[in-house]
Amino acid sequence: MPRDEVEAAYFTLLRAREELAALRRYEEYLAAEAQRLRRTTKEAEALLAQVDPRLVRPLRHTDRPLEEAVTARLGAIEDERQRLPERIAAAEAYVEDCEREHATLRAGG
Repeated sequence: MPRDEVEAAYFTLLRAREELAALRRYEEYLAAEAQRLRRTTKEAEALLAQVDPRLVRPLRHTDRPLEEAVTARLGAIEDERQRLPERIAAAEAYVEDCEREHATLRAGG
């Protein structure tokens, strides 16, 4: 088998592995980001509970937009997390295909 084809298959395999690793890092990020948003919300509620409500009145106008933004972001994260297992499975299958192709080419065909 021509060396160029073996090298091309190898570099395709490397890119496939990098994509799979990136998807797995993204999965970890999404979980951590959702956790961070929930923790931040709970911490803010706990802090607010310690303050006289009359004193935070100047900040109240920002409560709803902030809650809506956090809710929207959590929704987007959940949507991504639901789709991610299928994307990871497809990337894993592609890596396996690339590994087989590279092994076949290295063996001479």
